[in-house]
Amino acid sequence: MKSYSWFLFGGFILCTGILSAQPDSLYFKKKKQAPIKLGWRTKKEVGLNLNQVSFTNWNSGGTNSISGIIVGKAEAKYKQEKWFWNSNFNVRYGLNKQDAEVIKKTDDVIEVISNVGLEKDSKSNWFYSARFSLNTQLANGYNYPDRDNPISRFLAPGYMFFGLGMEYGRHIERLSFYASPFTLKTTFVLDKDLANKGAFGVDPAIYDLEGNILKDGKKVRQELGILLTNQFQEEVFENIKITSLLRLYTDYINSFGNIDVEWELNLDMKVNKFVKATLGSHLRYDDDIKVEVETNEITNEEIVIIGPKLQWKQILGVGVVVDLDNIIKSNTSS
Repeated sequence: MKSYSWFLFGGFILCTGILSAQPDSLYFKKKKQAPIKLGWRTKKEVGLNLNQVSFTNWNSGGTNSISGIIVGKAEAKYKQEKWFWNSNFNVRYGLNKQDAEVIKKTDDVIEVISNVGLEKDSKSNWFYSARFSLNTQLANGYNYPDRDNPISRFLAPGYMFFGLGMEYGRHIERLSFYASPFTLKTTFVLDKDLANKGAFGVDPAIYDLEGNILKDGKKVRQELGILLTNQFQEEVFENIKITSLLRLYTDYINSFGNIDVEWELNLDMKVNKFVKATLGSHLRYDDDIKVEVETNEITNEEIVIIGPKLQWKQILGVGVVVDLDNIIKSNTSS
């Protein structure tokens, strides 16, 4: 990744510069920007996506399966004349069951994002910004079919970002470009076994010649670097909304120029106020995450860690979504 990391940086800055100069050219569906309301605005949703496949005497073959994903979203935005505060909370958890196989986890995300912005010049779309984010998971993760040795747990890993910088897009909520030259990235591995293995980039344990631990592995790793993000959200057609979040990070001290990449792209298609279809893609590259491990076939001990690798997750689902704010308003009015 390091060989073409500067190309990614340059391309990202060039693209976002074009977007900043000509934001209206982005939109497939042009419409007037509604005035932004002052004060608090909140939104809360819960949803359930289900997929089921069943075969009976099917000559092409196949495996019976059922899967489901529970989704929860909460959003709070506060705006005044000179500053604003936006916060988002997202949680997803999915399971899959196939015939006689054990139940497997398909999705597991806990995410908190919060940013505060201060405008110094009312005529400019640039403003000062401070951003905080925390990402982790709910349950243990396994390299199936092995269910005896978790490869991840709650806050193992956990990623926290906090930075100060500049952001473009105060008056264009659909488009935002953020640049922070000073962002602290903290990686948590609050599991002793995973920390001793040096998982997710923390310093591993030190052993003597007999295999006894002389010094436990570290459970926290901190980095200071540059963070660039680009966020875009738009209703391209009626009831069809696209959202994109791209995040690039490189550390000043450890392998400067080797970029961690995170890109989420989602297409939400609303059938009615309760039914929604989702098509999503999530790309990730992190130099500290070793995806493949070569093991000794006899002792099953790790020999060589191979990686890192580009990670890619695709999502396609149809489910029921409930807007909790509308329910609360209906109950209050009645």
